Amino acid sequence: MALDGIVIANLVCELNQNILNSRINKIAQPEKDELLFTLKGPNGQQRLAMSASASLPFLYLTDQNKKSPLTAPNFCMLLRKHIANGRIIRIEQPGLERIIRFEIEHLDDLGDLCHKILIVELMGKHSNIIFCQEDNTIIDSIKHISAQVSSVREVLPGRTYFIPETTRKENPLLSTRESFFTSVFRKPESVCKAIYSSYTGISPSIANEICDRAGIDGDFSASSLNADEQLHLFHHFEWFLTDIRELRFFPNIIYKGKEPIEFAAVRLHTYQNYETKAFDSISNVLETYYAVRNVYTRIRQKSSDLRRIVATALERNRKKYILQQKQLKDTEKRETYKIYGELLNTYGYGLKEGAKSLEALNYYTNEMITIPLNGDLSASENAKKYFDRYGKLKRTYEALTELVRETKAEIDHLESIATALDIAVLEEDLVQIKEELTDFGYIRKKRNEKRAKSKSKPFHYISSDGFHMYVGKNNFQNDELTFQFSSGSDWWFHAKGMPGSHVIVKTDGKELPDATFEEAGKLAGYYSKGKNSEKVEIDYLQRKHVKKPNGSAPGFVVYYTNYSLTIHPDITGIEQLD
Repeated sequence: MALDGIVIANLVCELNQNILNSRINKIAQPEKDELLFTLKGPNGQQRLAMSASASLPFLYLTDQNKKSPLTAPNFCMLLRKHIANGRIIRIEQPGLERIIRFEIEHLDDLGDLCHKILIVELMGKHSNIIFCQEDNTIIDSIKHISAQVSSVREVLPGRTYFIPETTRKENPLLSTRESFFTSVFRKPESVCKAIYSSYTGISPSIANEICDRAGIDGDFSASSLNADEQLHLFHHFEWFLTDIRELRFFPNIIYKGKEPIEFAAVRLHTYQNYETKAFDSISNVLETYYAVRNVYTRIRQKSSDLRRIVATALERNRKKYILQQKQLKDTEKRETYKIYGELLNTYGYGLKEGAKSLEALNYYTNEMITIPLNGDLSASENAKKYFDRYGKLKRTYEALTELVRETKAEIDHLESIATALDIAVLEEDLVQIKEELTDFGYIRKKRNEKRAKSKSKPFHYISSDGFHMYVGKNNFQNDELTFQFSSGSDWWFHAKGMPGSHVIVKTDGKELPDATFEEAGKLAGYYSKGKNSEKVEIDYLQRKHVKKPNGSAPGFVVYYTNYSLTIHPDITGIEQLD
């Protein structure tokens, strides 16, 4: 995600087209670091949302309203006092900075015409919304930054507002050939880093895009390019910025499957293998992207405790598994000790007193071997000693073999839960995962705690040929889909050798077309641990051949005959019903 200077330029262009000369009708502060303005102007009523959130800062036009607290926060009250019913007369972006500056005209208490400045800084964790006098004296801000917090700039009432220059970057819109060559090609860095570290508003993603358009590997050293490559890169840099100067934008979101992974105000050729969805405005891009990303962020936060429990249990069991395997390897000598004992009983009758070893024919391999002996013991006593060692190691081997199997099963179970946590998209999806962790003792069950009812349902897709496909979100749903919901003639899909969802395709007694097999395989690959792999092998068979061993963990099955296909786990274009 890159809320860079290019996106801000697109946003400022859109705001000037839509809300310039609009009056501020209402001011609300629905969250501690978020404002919502209701505007009335030449284009009718519109809403402007802005946030100085450290994790997801934003500013965009929206149709959505948000519920505000009954008592408005102090910053909101201050804005209402000064600029309620004020008119936005100028919207600008300083250089290509990630800053939007609103100049607002209003009447003061005496009826005189005044101007105030509202500055929205969209700079990641340094984001802020700052309210200033016309001379840039800070009246207040949504976040107060003292000298103890930042040695670069204080953001406090009475201080003078200025844009901090933490790094010496140039405005790319004013760049010349000479300054470009000086700034970029003299740096001992990659081409991509040299570009974005030299110019304001240019993100790594955009720098990489410029390199890609020029046909230059962005990871190459900037100083290693020859004269022709340097000139070619500069031309593409200029052509790119000409589009920005002339306000030629292409608002879009890049999707990997159903998940948005990037947004931009220009077409990104570097993501040509992914789905690109164009929008009619950058506000729609930001609102859509943040709405989905907020879901993912909220679920990650809600599931953090469960993830920590699973990660801790996995780490403990993996260490235990390594130790058990090492101990199991140490029992490999048991058969050797048994053979020593048998050969001593067979050939030890002629052993001389005090002998330290015995050369004997191993009748299992027909080879001569040397058996180490304790010279103070007789042949039969040495044989008994070896048989005792054999017996002890055999018992250890049998016990460890079972322990290793149990530990490996526990690791597989925990990995399947970790995958289910990655698949979860709603808070309801976490309820069944928590139940499973509680049932298996990873979470202590509280006294008199009632089992929560989960409203979570499997994913439901329909193939291009009209067949219904269902995907379990967790182990409980996998079991239910496979052994309760499906019939024997339905088809079952699962990623081979890794944790993942059970995918059921309802056949209704019909033959499945090849396209449906492929689409179901893609779902099985996408909802598995191999989601980010280039290729995933998928096992598939009719459900009647899938069995569940007695006492096995939820979601665990066995099958002995199956077909296989290899797919790229991209579910773009597969229609999801609910």
